Amino acid sequence: MVSEQQLSAIEGAKVLMVGAGGIGCELLKTLALSGFRDIHIIDMDTIEVSNLNRQFLFRQSHVGQSKAKVARDAVLKFRPNISITSYHANVKDPDFNVDFFKRFNVVLNGLDNLDARRHVNRLCLAADVPLVESGTTGFLGQVTVHVKGKTECYECQPKPAPKTYPVCTITSTPSKFVHCVVWAKDLLFAKLFGPKNQENDLNVRSSDSSSSSEQVEDVFEHKNDEDIEQYGRKIFDHVFGYNIELALSNEDTWKNRSRPRPIYSKDVIPTEYVLQNGNQGKGSAAEDLSSVSAMATLGLKNPQDLWSLRENSAVFLEALKLFLSKRQKEIGNLSFDKDDQLAVEIVTAAANIRASSFGIPLHSLFETKGIAGNIVHAVATTNAVIAGLIVIEAIKVLENDVKNYRMTYCLEHPSKKMLLMPVEPFEPNKSCYVCSETPLTLEINTHRSKLRDLVDKIVKAKLGMNSPLIMQDSTLLYEVGDDLDEGEVANYAANLEKVLSELPSAVRGGTILTVEDLQQELKCSINVKHREEFDDEKEPDGMVLSGWTQAQAAEKNGNASADNGASTSGASQAASAVPEEDDDIQIIPAVSGKKRKLSDVSGADNSDASPAAKEPKIKRKAEEIEIDGNDIVMLDDGDAAKKGEA
Repeated sequence: MVSEQQLSAIEGAKVLMVGAGGIGCELLKTLALSGFRDIHIIDMDTIEVSNLNRQFLFRQSHVGQSKAKVARDAVLKFRPNISITSYHANVKDPDFNVDFFKRFNVVLNGLDNLDARRHVNRLCLAADVPLVESGTTGFLGQVTVHVKGKTECYECQPKPAPKTYPVCTITSTPSKFVHCVVWAKDLLFAKLFGPKNQENDLNVRSSDSSSSSEQVEDVFEHKNDEDIEQYGRKIFDHVFGYNIELALSNEDTWKNRSRPRPIYSKDVIPTEYVLQNGNQGKGSAAEDLSSVSAMATLGLKNPQDLWSLRENSAVFLEALKLFLSKRQKEIGNLSFDKDDQLAVEIVTAAANIRASSFGIPLHSLFETKGIAGNIVHAVATTNAVIAGLIVIEAIKVLENDVKNYRMTYCLEHPSKKMLLMPVEPFEPNKSCYVCSETPLTLEINTHRSKLRDLVDKIVKAKLGMNSPLIMQDSTLLYEVGDDLDEGEVANYAANLEKVLSELPSAVRGGTILTVEDLQQELKCSINVKHREEFDDEKEPDGMVLSGWTQAQAAEKNGNASADNGASTSGASQAASAVPEEDDDIQIIPAVSGKKRKLSDVSGADNSDASPAAKEPKIKRKAEEIEIDGNDIVMLDDGDAAKKGEA
């Protein structure tokens, strides 16, 4: 039973929810049914078809509408006497500043990316408002509490960087099916249907080096008078045949590797070949472009069937033909969408053809969609359990019941006969640059690196600042903002292109920079240390930041253990191997540590357990994906793609 004190705290609370997805829907419902009367929701997303299997406040008729608004309207139908305010907006918008956050008693997060999580964490610290974080992936989940000065902040603990692969693995030496999927989705699909000025390795290989000085015809350009089928075969032969032949010409690459097999369309599908049981030439009903499908045209019905090389080739050519004939107006502006059937078909077929060339086992469309769309099948029950735990912790926060705060982990298999593992929170990390303002150290070549490198690779990518201000002593080197005049904007833009040692106030070894984000009300100091050389493979940014809380990727038993990481180098030419799902995300942090111990759990006798035995052994299971710059995001978990809910 809820006590009068708890009921008073609940009814008088003003709550901010950030995120109205898988957990958000359950959370809003639970808050409303628990007696909360003033709830605000921020979410920038719109409802997609793939949300409907678990985000129960949404219906088919809501697809395309604001998640925050639809969730509000749905809950008000059964709780009409409470106040719910929705914002279809990005939580990083200037309107949601520190003063906005100060209006609330507690903030409940349900976000899908590291950048936004860090932003909210910093605003909560600046506003001195408690934050309850959460996440789920499949049967796993967690709820963590962050209160300024009493518990660790969200950024106190290391976030291991994701395992990475060089782009050359994707373009030249794939060894796993996921490599082929990334190639098909992020290189080939983007080149065929994305912006025409896009450059990638497919362009580089469109001609051999001997003719590089001449004007070379773009193989991917579809001329107005060019037959669609002939164009399709030209693309097929170029990417699966000619490019492989070109790669084979580098003998050193294949000394210790299996040589790939070039595949040409005429060898797989003779010009007179027609796939049996197909519906060649039949248009889709009422010309509904969303239902255009190469599978339907070719009579392939089961997405879980494993297609032969010939069937994959037929799907590739037919899908390309349908894009050019039925969806021509979209070409040039398309990006891969897991809910786009034709896009999934052509990516599946292309990935399988490439896999066949490199001797990699083929996969079904169903499996490929999971990898390409970063999907792990969400468990609605887990979201409901986590939402309930969020509300429990929120009530403790409102009562200032510090001694009973718990970080609770939902397990897939029982540990000590428990599926819910409560853990006492860490104390604040004294070396955290966010909540403890510990100085950072930056090793950088001050004679080669420009201010732009510092801003993009360190201040924005690693420190997560959105509107940074950089000072040396009293000299302002860089600033962004709407209140700047034209002269200031031009001056700071010019500074970006200057080498650090040539700035108006030169940055050299021993310089101390002050970096500040006024929106987040975060300030930190960076001690600059000049360094001449860097390892291109281990230190691709050409600079090393020490003292922040993102650890390096760790290998254990051959697999990377990553949590909540984000690719932070736009220049690293690497692929991030981190799981993601559908459109919501979560993080399952490791909870082992000297300062954490199991709380007393009713019905569980831990009195005889050793300190080590009392530590829950929970692996990090999920994390955010971010695509940074031109890096290619990849997944490496038994070739199965995962993402979580938040």
